[in-house]
Amino acid sequence: MAAPKKGRGPSGGQGRPGRALVIILIAVVALAGGMFLSGHTTPRLGIDLAGGTSITLKAKNQPGKPNAINPTNMDTAVGIIERRVNGLGVSEAEVQTQGSDNIIVNIPKGTNSEQAREQVGTTAQLYFRPVLTVAASGPEQPAPSGSPTPSGSATPKPGESAASDDKDKDKGEEATGEEATPSPSATTQGRAVSEGLKKAPTPTPTNSAEPKPSDSPEASPSADPATAKLQEEFAKLNCADPEQRAAAGKDALPTDSIVACGSNVPGSYEKYVLGPAEVSGGDVDDAQGAIDQQTGEWIVSMEFSSAGAKKFQTITSRLSQQQPPMNQFAIVLDGEVVSAPSVRTALSKNAQISGSFNQQSAEDLGNILSYGALPLTFEEVSVTTVTAALGSEQLKGGLIAGGIGLALVVIYLVAYYRGLAFIALLSLLVSGILTYTIMSLLGPAIGFALNLPAVCGAIVAIGITADSFIVYFERVRDEIREGRTLRPAIERAWPRARRTILVSDFVSFLAAAVLFLVTVGKVQGFAFTLGLTTLLDVVVVFFFTKPLMTLMGRTKFFSRGGSWSGLDPKRLGAQPPLRRSRRVSASTEPKEA
Repeated sequence: MAAPKKGRGPSGGQGRPGRALVIILIAVVALAGGMFLSGHTTPRLGIDLAGGTSITLKAKNQPGKPNAINPTNMDTAVGIIERRVNGLGVSEAEVQTQGSDNIIVNIPKGTNSEQAREQVGTTAQLYFRPVLTVAASGPEQPAPSGSPTPSGSATPKPGESAASDDKDKDKGEEATGEEATPSPSATTQGRAVSEGLKKAPTPTPTNSAEPKPSDSPEASPSADPATAKLQEEFAKLNCADPEQRAAAGKDALPTDSIVACGSNVPGSYEKYVLGPAEVSGGDVDDAQGAIDQQTGEWIVSMEFSSAGAKKFQTITSRLSQQQPPMNQFAIVLDGEVVSAPSVRTALSKNAQISGSFNQQSAEDLGNILSYGALPLTFEEVSVTTVTAALGSEQLKGGLIAGGIGLALVVIYLVAYYRGLAFIALLSLLVSGILTYTIMSLLGPAIGFALNLPAVCGAIVAIGITADSFIVYFERVRDEIREGRTLRPAIERAWPRARRTILVSDFVSFLAAAVLFLVTVGKVQGFAFTLGLTTLLDVVVVFFFTKPLMTLMGRTKFFSRGGSWSGLDPKRLGAQPPLRRSRRVSASTEPKEA
């Protein structure tokens, strides 16, 4: 027979336990180094530990939609709000329904949390409406003699959605100032509204939105009560008043003509009469904030769906034949005119929203348009700030509970396993270091945030990890009870202990995975931590506990089986080998005569 190769140990890696220890040591050093180099030396904390904001939104009934508040629309709203908040990089935000018409949103304190709060209840109903007339709006001023007819005061921007040159842009900007465009009288405004409504459905060019001198101011109102009401609203509207500005254009149906406010220059406002919506935000496939390469200003670039592109081409084709201000289309977001560019040629696939945007406002609008409009209108019922002090107290209590549990485990290990407790405690230490560093790195990597249930999951993991050590130690002690010496007992016990540990950890990981998939909010934090620590338990047992046990079995302290080693054959009730007991029994039998 060929002699066995020198240096090749039995199964379990008895000959090279140092290799596995080096591997896990390298992993620990690499993770700890990455944690310090990245600057994230502590795990991100959830709202219950770090503090944050809890917002309660209440759905409102909408005109013409008496049954809009239903479970389907509420669930849709929850999904959209979650995607909006996560799109800003805010993780661990909880969005869930409460009752039939309330949504609770919990946003942890941190980067972009305030930005997310502003987007939570934004309905983001986007419509493209033709401009019928526009005027500067502010405090009531007496109309000078020869009051001018309201003229276009949009902010034409060169780009995909509007074609204009610098001269027209300058004129438009001059027209937005209150000194350049005095507030027209109610009579002039009324005639302009009436003329605009008459010409809105007509695709042919019009010379001006200004009424003919022969027209009577009262003629149009008497002919159409809806027009009269719109004229009255337009005449009374003062967009400099925050309450009037907020109410204008709200809760209107897409098929209605409306009055609305807008602001192209900070501190100045324009009021508009707008026709029925012809394109909606639902026709937008994608939107994002970007810098206009021609002007260097922030814009929101949109791409329409195929159906939306046809609608947009139809409206821009008609408007391009009109005279100012009826060659403008207003981009209306939640009743407010964000931009009102002029149109000089038919457009289809792409469009731009230009206005007084900065980087944040452009990215915000692109974000909420990308994920769609909420199917319901919400109002903020309450906003509660959760202080970090409360979370610190809860975390302190959780850590005290975990410390007590760990102390009890240590006392049990020392009292029952004695010297073997040293191996168990070192394994727990390695597991704790790996868990802490990975949690710290997962914060910036995937947005993982440590909350109270996650802390509970980590505490439960102490018992799971200790249970793996106990299984292995008991298998070794069983082998010693059967009369084997320590080193063979360590290797023979490992295959049986390994199977038991893998089955136990698989069940724990499967439970954690199912819990993570079927739950929401904080419970997912518990499931994620439990699953992570279960995987780390397998790594630590295979790459640290077993190799360390092999090395310790070669020392005199453990191999001699002293009373404090935890492996004393006498204390374990070891029996002599089976073959030896047979010889003894045979020799003691009386011989037959």
